[in-house]
Amino acid sequence: MTTNTQLTPVTNDEAYDSKPLEKRVGLIDLDDPSYYVNRELSLLAFQWRVLEEAQDASNPLLERIFFLSIVGSNLDEFFMVRVSGLMAEVDSGISEEGPDGMDSIEQLEAIRKGVASLLAAAQRCFRRKLLPALEASGIHLLEYAQLTPRQQAKADRYFDDTVLPVLTPLAFDPGHPFPHISNLSLNLAVLIRDNHGEECFARVKVPDTLPQLVPIDRAPRRKNGGKAGNEQSFLWLEDLIAANLGKLFPGMQIVEAHPFHITRNADLATKDELDAGDLLEVMEEGVRQRRFGAVVRLQVNTGMSSSMLKILVTNLEIEPECIYKQNGPLSFGRLKHLVALNRPDLKWHPFVPNVPADLEPENEDEDIFSVIRQRDILLHQPFDSFQPIIDLLQLAAGDPGVLAIKMTLYRVGRNSPAVQALLEAMEDPKQVAAVVELKARFDEESNIGWARALEQQGAHVVYGLVGLKVHCKAMLIVRREGNSIRRYVHLATGNYNAVTAHLYTDLGLLTTDEDLAADVTDLFNYLTGYSAKTDYRKLLVAPTNLRKKFAQLIEREIEHQRNHGNGRMILKMNALVDKKMIRLLYQASQAGVKIDLLVRGICCLRPEIPGVSDNIRVISIVGRFLEHSRIYYFRNNGEECIYLGSSDLMPRNLNRRVELLFPIEDRKMIRHLHDNVLGTYLADNVKAREMKPDGTYVRRQPGSGEEPISAQNVLLKKKPFTSKT
Repeated sequence: MTTNTQLTPVTNDEAYDSKPLEKRVGLIDLDDPSYYVNRELSLLAFQWRVLEEAQDASNPLLERIFFLSIVGSNLDEFFMVRVSGLMAEVDSGISEEGPDGMDSIEQLEAIRKGVASLLAAAQRCFRRKLLPALEASGIHLLEYAQLTPRQQAKADRYFDDTVLPVLTPLAFDPGHPFPHISNLSLNLAVLIRDNHGEECFARVKVPDTLPQLVPIDRAPRRKNGGKAGNEQSFLWLEDLIAANLGKLFPGMQIVEAHPFHITRNADLATKDELDAGDLLEVMEEGVRQRRFGAVVRLQVNTGMSSSMLKILVTNLEIEPECIYKQNGPLSFGRLKHLVALNRPDLKWHPFVPNVPADLEPENEDEDIFSVIRQRDILLHQPFDSFQPIIDLLQLAAGDPGVLAIKMTLYRVGRNSPAVQALLEAMEDPKQVAAVVELKARFDEESNIGWARALEQQGAHVVYGLVGLKVHCKAMLIVRREGNSIRRYVHLATGNYNAVTAHLYTDLGLLTTDEDLAADVTDLFNYLTGYSAKTDYRKLLVAPTNLRKKFAQLIEREIEHQRNHGNGRMILKMNALVDKKMIRLLYQASQAGVKIDLLVRGICCLRPEIPGVSDNIRVISIVGRFLEHSRIYYFRNNGEECIYLGSSDLMPRNLNRRVELLFPIEDRKMIRHLHDNVLGTYLADNVKAREMKPDGTYVRRQPGSGEEPISAQNVLLKKKPFTSKT
């Protein structure tokens, strides 16, 4: 590393105290709820921005479908976690106000109105824009009644041969209790009448083990001057089942049948983990119990009769305000099956990630270890390939000089080459330590499986920490080189997941810096053993020192603004929620510090409020890739300072997770991150939305004569960064 930019603590008590600053700028109460956006409503606002991408005709058609499916999946998780939490607070009699002044009851009322409006807009987008566009592109989503007799006969044969054997109709009557409806399952509610005129209710689950889109033969049509254009037609599986219900209930009359979809509370309760002897067993049981959580949302179509709806409401024990009636797909998340179609003409153009020049060996005798010894290496996924990290792990697994490999594993996926490399390292054998976070929401089952596999091979496996999620991304390789020991470190903003590395924007650093290596060693000792360490050489680690040190970085910019008039911050993150941090940013704005906030999702700060946030601009970018990198830039009176890492500015990240931010100290890297990365995002006038003081977002447009700039497209075309002269 060429430069060691040390964090200078603020020792001036007045600078660290907010009240003297407030007095200087006027009597403004920064605790006023009107200065804060509600967390949940801000999250809903993000879903609107995702929906706008589905509405945007400039995006490839199947990618627009994918964006709509993301809206559906995000709303599922929103109800499973956030809405269920608010409902639990109301049920327990707890209804505390947040920084924005809304209590749990008020939030639920606002959420339900917001969701209803969002779903209505999503349905309009699907029916009026996406379905006609699919039709025009030769992709047809048909109803059973639209099929020709020949097509119906073929579809019915598929039902008889493939679908019928899988189905299990469950009756509800005095001899049969109401069946359990699993979370996020799509079902058919069926009302049948026997020969005596008695009506009974039955439930048929639409199996998710079968293709959800049933291909229907359709002759190719002629277009484009006589050239054959292949057409694809599909029938949703539930429509085929509904058309063949008579085969499930022979001799009975089908009175009515309608799909319904439920969402349950799926936030794993681990409050008993403090008393648990085995956290792994606690999490395994929690995953099993998730499917029995209380129902927090019922989605039905508008044609369902009131009598049938009453049966569902009564037996699912759900309140009327939790019912959402829709005229169209009940589960937008299932639209992802359309995205899998082999239609490259309707998708983003594929790209091949770069391999940075810094990783290219100068001669055939060099390997990646020798390359990292020469210089720090910055990787920016997905524009740069993630494969070098896998290559490094695989090389380390078979290298006789490597003594130990230590990694944090948060979301690694089901087919993880990173974990496979750790398993291979155990065959050598080497010392392998893996901190597997079992509480990574909705990845618990996958992580439990990897933890078991690593344990069976003899690896040292730690299941996170009691009361804390381990969210940091760190890898340490200890290698004997001659008579000395060298430590190779990888620190990143994203997970060790080869799939998401191609879909998310993330940054990583490969280094042999001794101070960082010593810090990472101390971090793993804290994670795997007992350690009372409260400070680190260079790392900012939550919940130990990150909040305090980050606050000092903001305070330092305030001091530079007062003394030199050049305070400047650019902070890129996924979410900004923490009230104390927002308050500090307001104070910085009041002092005159110029602040740009690139916040992908939730932002509870209100920009451009006179006297409070005049100097703050908030920008959100939703595009082809999920913006996941966290970049924190401070001008520092010309001695520029950048931290990257895993932490957003949220209470959970700062208080209840193990997070880390690491400094970038190479001056060329800092200049690259400021000019070519952050500068490109700030210049975006295609995908960027700018937040207004009322919490709404306005999409930027190129001005007269301005060149359209889409940051992600620009970064795709840029040459990879190199620190070589």
